[in-house]
Amino acid sequence: MPSHTLSPRARLRYERDKQLEEAVRCVTRSLGLTYIDPERLYVVRSYGSRSRATARIYMMPSAWRFALNMGPLYLIEFISERFDRLTPMGKAEVIVHELLHIPPAFSGGLRPHGRLVNDGLARRLTSRVDESCLRLLGGHGEGGSTVA
Repeated sequence: MPSHTLSPRARLRYERDKQLEEAVRCVTRSLGLTYIDPERLYVVRSYGSRSRATARIYMMPSAWRFALNMGPLYLIEFISERFDRLTPMGKAEVIVHELLHIPPAFSGGLRPHGRLVNDGLARRLTSRVDESCLRLLGGHGEGGSTVA
């Protein structure tokens, strides 16, 4: 798939990753997050980011959705410089954390960090992720391709 940069001078580039997208869908199914519409959840990898984040989730602003006559859309950006170094379990935990930001109403908003979105909850839920999802995450980056 082609990658895209923001401008000729920009170092940041984005790329679709079908295997990572399938891993995100697998985690979503594995945890029974049936309120998340996989057709309205997009996944990209970024390269060249200087961010301290490992991943970020975005939603389509309401005004844009209104103007384009669209329903809610979400996008998870995985920052390759950090995400690829994680183990499959670490990658799954990042995915779970980002998915927790999506409210059960799938309304287009985002939940803030707090009681319903935090690292402890993400860790507990990650322990319930199906082994097949971890295998999908094993083939990316330096995090290793084995599942312990």
